[in-house]
Amino acid sequence: MGLDQYVTVREKGEELHYWRKHNALQGWMQRLWESRGGTGEFNCAEVYLYKDDLDKLETDIKAQQLPEQSGFFYGPDSRFDEDRIEDDLEFIKKAREALANDKDVIYSSWW
Repeated sequence: MGLDQYVTVREKGEELHYWRKHNALQGWMQRLWESRGGTGEFNCAEVYLYKDDLDKLETDIKAQQLPEQSGFFYGPDSRFDEDRIEDDLEFIKKAREALANDKDVIYSSWW
């Protein structure tokens, strides 16, 4: 068991990106979800990602400003892991391309 995180493209139901126990990203996405009115437990919830979201996420990743987030299934702190930073930036590139092709980009997680 643990935190599994996905970004899918709605039109084809295809997986665009996957993370395992990236708790800092989970915290960032939870705050985005809450800013859009999400309440309750952030588990199996969907968050649509838009260009402005990706721009802000990229800025926060590069500045190492993802929030500290903990949970029983979340694993160790992932905020400053250089491999994760590179992987996150690769995800943003793929997500921007999907948006440019008029696809919906959706984050979800399960723990």
